[in-house]
Amino acid sequence: MKLLAKIHKNKTYNWIIRLTIIIATYSFIYKQIFHRKKLDDVVQSFNQLLDEPALYVFSIWVVGLMLVNWGIESLKWQFLIGKIEKIPFLRSFEAVLSGISVSLFTPNRVGEYFGRVFILEKANPWKGVFITIIGSMSQLLTTIIVGSLALLFFIPIYLRDNVLFSPYLFYALILLVLTIVTALILIFLNVSAIPRIIARYIKKRFVKIYQYFSVISYYNSYELATVLIFSFLRYCIFAIQFYLLLLMFSVEIPLGHGLMIIAIIFFVMTAIPTITLAELGIRGSVSLYFIQMYFERYGVVNDQINAGIISSTSTLWLVNLAIPALLGTFFVLKLKFFSKRPKDD
Repeated sequence: MKLLAKIHKNKTYNWIIRLTIIIATYSFIYKQIFHRKKLDDVVQSFNQLLDEPALYVFSIWVVGLMLVNWGIESLKWQFLIGKIEKIPFLRSFEAVLSGISVSLFTPNRVGEYFGRVFILEKANPWKGVFITIIGSMSQLLTTIIVGSLALLFFIPIYLRDNVLFSPYLFYALILLVLTIVTALILIFLNVSAIPRIIARYIKKRFVKIYQYFSVISYYNSYELATVLIFSFLRYCIFAIQFYLLLLMFSVEIPLGHGLMIIAIIFFVMTAIPTITLAELGIRGSVSLYFIQMYFERYGVVNDQINAGIISSTSTLWLVNLAIPALLGTFFVLKLKFFSKRPKDD
């Protein structure tokens, strides 16, 4: 009887958490779209483009790239999580979408880690969390590398006339960026050595946490390089999506300048500690600031361009986060927060 009561209690807790996540996800998206009036701006911009045949071509490409984007992320997570539990691609895809739903309303998207791992049936969730962090760190590292390298092209083009610009300081910055980028890549590719280093100084009360953390030692440099390649492919797709949306909303900017500025935008976004509730507004402000710099050089900044930039940013958020989050709520119903798993597998 006690066992049956415990099982019933766990099922009740699972449903309470699932429903809480679903309600929070829908509430957040509703506030972002309707309360902040972002949808009105996007709809108005779309209405102006309805007679343009290119609209449908661009839309198909952007949505298609969204599926490819999260498909690659699913392959990456399937590859990583395979060290502790083999899962099929579709289950990995469900986990990724569930993670988006949970992460959408949490600060800096920390909920993504927990939204994914509770879809696992055999592996310890805490080990899954640390493995998921590896994937997130590879994505962050890719953004930092590409963004910092783009900065080296951005500064001499857009900031050369600034009173603070100095060739000697710029050369020093090049050396610093290349050193940091090289160091970060080497650290990531050898991250498996960190648990061995920590093991020398670990105290008894932290042994349990260390058992979960040591999962990062399961990966060799070749496997971590593969994860970086997955992350770079996702980054390229995300950047191309943004560029296509800018073109779709009549923000015509050359490919080279566009991708460079987009890389700067992504880089700056990673440096801003955001609570997700304000992220869409921050995205729009950062995008507006840097993309305007290109048009200010030619004195062609106007309300139409500004509206196009905001619409592009909002649509990118809707396509890449809001829609997947809504789809992910269906898979949240499968998450098992209270279930019997091996404690130290």
